[in-house]
Parts: sequence; C-alpha cells; structure tokens
Amino acid sequence: MFNIGAGEFLVLGVLALLVLGPDQLPKVAAQAGRALRQLRRMADNAKKDIREGLGPEYKDFDVADLNPKRFVQKHFWEASDEEESAPLSVSARLNGRRPPFDDEAT
Repeated sequence: MFNIGAGEFLVLGVLALLVLGPDQLPKVAAQAGRALRQLRRMADNAKKDIREGLGPEYKDFDVADLNPKRFVQKHFWEASDEEESAPLSVSARLNGRRPPFDDEAT
C-alpha cells in the first residue's frame, strides 16, 4: 500500500526509537494501533450505513465501486472485452483498404 521496503521500514523504526526513546515507543505504538482499529471500525460502519440506506434494490452494490480507479476499470475495460466479442466493424473488415467512394451517396 505504501510501497515501503524492509530497509526503509528498518530506518523508520530506528528513527522512531531515537525520537521517542525506548520508554515511549511501546505506548505510542499501542496508541497508533488503537487509532487504526477505530478508523477501520468507523469505515466498516459507514459502509454498513450506506448499504442499509440504499435499500434492497442495491443489495449487490459494492462500496469499492465508488473508487474512481475501480469505476474506470469496471466500465471501460469490461466494455472493451464485450467489443472484442462483437462482430467486426467496417474498418476491420476492409483490412486497411479504402472504402468504395460513391458520388451519389454524398
């Protein structure tokens, strides 16, 4: 998620130890853990409230679909998969040749 390697994580740990000291580091780590659990619980409750608020019509609704990246993937990449299975377009059937020109049609 944060793209932190083992070496970078070790440097962050040493910096935290130097800044906070060995006495305060366990207390701060416990507070950070509690804060993360509380944030996760709040996010889960928000998802649950959204699902309940939408009603039974949207029982298959996934909150992750609201993420812009997933929205684009779902609507554009799935659409391109459907287009591949569709019949060939006129330009694909011509294989690079120019279409016939008709003066009367224009």
